[in-house]
Amino acid sequence: MKMATRQINSGAARDELPDLLARAAYAHERTIIAKRGRPLAALISIEELEILERFLEEYRDHMDADAADRVMADDSDEIIPFRRTT
Repeated sequence: MKMATRQINSGAARDELPDLLARAAYAHERTIIAKRGRPLAALISIEELEILERFLEEYRDHMDADAADRVMADDSDEIIPFRRTT
C-alpha cells in the first residue's frame, strides 16, 4: 500500500497545522513542508517515525560492524598485547 504524500508551503502548513497533524496521525499521510518550493521538513505519523528510527539504528549498527570488519581484516595494524597494570 502506497502512502499518500503531498507538499505544502510553510505558510499554508501553519494555517492548516491541525488538519495536517490529524492526517499524519490517523491517515498516515506524509506532508513535505517547503519554503519557496524547497523542501525543508516532513510531517509523518509517530508510528512511521518509530519505524524510521529502528531502521536507522539497524543501518548504523550494520555500518559499524562493516567498519569493524575492515579494521580487523587489516594485517598492517600493530598488535598491542594486554598487560594488567594493577
